[in-house]
Amino acid sequence: MAMADNTLLKYFFSSGAEIDPEGRFNLSRKTRTRRLKEIYSILQKHHFLRGFSPEEFRAMLEDLGPSFVKIGQTLSTRSEILPKAYCDELKKLQMECDPLPFDQMLAALDDIYGERQGDIFDAIDPTPLGSASLAQVHKARLANGDIVAVKIQRPGVKATMALDIDIMRMVARQASRFMKDDQMLDLRDVVEELWATFLEETDFQREAANLQEFARLNKDVAFIDSPHVYPELCGEYVLVMEYIDGIPILVTDRLRAAGYDLEEIGEKILDNYATQILDHGFFHADPHPGNLLIRNGKVVYIDLGIMGRLSPHDRAGFGNIIQAVGMQSATELKSALMSFAIAKDNAAIDHTRFLADLDLLLEDYGSCDVADIDIGMFLNDILMLTRSCKVTLPSSITSVSRGLVTLEGTILPFIPNENVVSIINAHIQRTKDPAEELAGAMEDLALALRSSARGSMDAAQYSGEALKMLTRGQLKVNTEVLGSEAPLSHLGKIVNRLTIGIIIAGLFIGSSMLSLSSMEPRLLGVPVLAFFGYLGAAILSLWVVVDIARKR
Repeated sequence: MAMADNTLLKYFFSSGAEIDPEGRFNLSRKTRTRRLKEIYSILQKHHFLRGFSPEEFRAMLEDLGPSFVKIGQTLSTRSEILPKAYCDELKKLQMECDPLPFDQMLAALDDIYGERQGDIFDAIDPTPLGSASLAQVHKARLANGDIVAVKIQRPGVKATMALDIDIMRMVARQASRFMKDDQMLDLRDVVEELWATFLEETDFQREAANLQEFARLNKDVAFIDSPHVYPELCGEYVLVMEYIDGIPILVTDRLRAAGYDLEEIGEKILDNYATQILDHGFFHADPHPGNLLIRNGKVVYIDLGIMGRLSPHDRAGFGNIIQAVGMQSATELKSALMSFAIAKDNAAIDHTRFLADLDLLLEDYGSCDVADIDIGMFLNDILMLTRSCKVTLPSSITSVSRGLVTLEGTILPFIPNENVVSIINAHIQRTKDPAEELAGAMEDLALALRSSARGSMDAAQYSGEALKMLTRGQLKVNTEVLGSEAPLSHLGKIVNRLTIGIIIAGLFIGSSMLSLSSMEPRLLGVPVLAFFGYLGAAILSLWVVVDIARKR
């Protein structure tokens, strides 16, 4: 028994080499076991079997560590998953965590810069500007006098998050063995996306590059800004950027007092987000309130650790989906989804059902007031519908959907009477070039006319050949009645049963005639041959009666 347990444990806690080939995070069976015990003790501390109040749930996620805080931040914007009281409480995770002692932050900077630290920084404020689950930000002054924000990764947090995600991967791998339904989301894909996000978010050099790229793409946008970055001072565990003295987007009282129009802020943020997705293909994938400040009439993105990227094909496909939804056209939406898909089994797709389901989906959401449409639930319904119809959408749709859901939760207080889909659709219509649209329409018309003319010529040619064969008596027609298999099967069963009935009657009549003869030998007073004839008729009769009763 002990050997079986050890074998199972070894299988369950397989090596973490596939997720950490360089061994940077010390992922092993021993570290996993220690972390699992730690997680279990925290769950026990919060009496997880008794249920949670919103405050207890938030406190438990904080104690579990940065990976679970990130999950809580995502859940805070998902009102279709959690009640409002829980979402409101989890929003506190987006703002502040308990800060680490300043000495630990200085020690981390010493490890990064070594003896250069004194030459780089003239002063560092010991009171943090913000303390998140992953990093802590301190205001500082460079030796040249520039005021900057220094984002320092918490010591050891990267290894802890890697271990948590490795455990999630292990659980997802085992759970996938029992989840065979094609309509279920593959948990392994979710964990792989989480791992990719982790690698990007915990490498501050990538964030520095993101800040530079974002600034370049939005340099001509008057109301969008991002901090200037100092790439020569950035590394994997530290980011040095311009200090932004702005108003947090959720502090609406200060925004109103400063003369800002909240509805204008919400509409501009969403319109620019449509530009990021549809025009740039480089968009903020985690636009929660803690990442947005208002300064000098501009919306400033201060945390670009998680960015999404879309290829030109994906950008066009997503735009077509939004347009089809705005048109309330199931036919257009089906065409957009089919062209957007990366895999589809045309033989297995029930196109009639697919179109009917899309009709019902658009009817459900079309009957809602614009302000009542939940973009998160809508996109989730589309993903479930396509999955059930054997149509696989690209993974990029997940990051776009998550970003839109997060942004909608962020700006909902600003535009309560507007909707994400309608604003994005308006952006698409506004940014279209009439000349390009006309040229595209003419090109489509020319292609359609060419195809129609070729089809007409082929039809005329085939018609002439068919008429020639008909006049010569050479024309043969093969027909197939679709949907006739079931009636023919029933008819075959009726004929079979009728045949058996005739055989039974023949055996009974033949045996009766033999029983009147003097044929020897005899059994039970009748000739043996007649006896077996009666027996066969009785067995077949009993089988027919049982078969009729069983099949009703």
